[in-house]
Amino acid sequence: MPESSEPESSEPESSEPESSEPESSEPESSKFRRGRALGIDLGARRIGIAVSDSAGTLATPRGTVVRSGDVERDRRALVDLVVEEEAVAVVIGHPLSLDGSRGPAARAAEVEAEALAQMLGGRDIRVELFDERLTTVSAHQALTAGGIKGRNQRAVVDQTAAAVMLMAWLDSRRATT
Repeated sequence: MPESSEPESSEPESSEPESSEPESSEPESSKFRRGRALGIDLGARRIGIAVSDSAGTLATPRGTVVRSGDVERDRRALVDLVVEEEAVAVVIGHPLSLDGSRGPAARAAEVEAEALAQMLGGRDIRVELFDERLTTVSAHQALTAGGIKGRNQRAVVDQTAAAVMLMAWLDSRRATT
């Protein structure tokens, strides 16, 4: 089970100050207010979306945003979903390497998280990264076990991966409170 959204890394960090990260240094249990969370699984072609219930007990696939080729337009679509769902938290999958290091995809997710945090600034909506290693694998397994195979999986795997990741985040919050 993933435990942390910020792994220790042997890679040199950038010279950016730590305050540019979308997360704060407060203890996890003190910085989350009750309400819905929106999970985001960033992909090159599609962005999977999942939402939690307001009690934070269940994550449900919400849909997929197809990349338009315009980064700002895609970000605005995500902000619109966050507002529409009345989310108090946005959880973005952090695709770390299996050894916990940050590769290009993880760094890209960090950039997206920071951009969304800035766009949501002033709305009291928390944006955080969460280790998503193996969520797509788990999503494919769950879909196959549910009788959804092949091409039919492509249509829902991104949102299912977002739900798996968001559920892991919800579970980790319950374990620390």
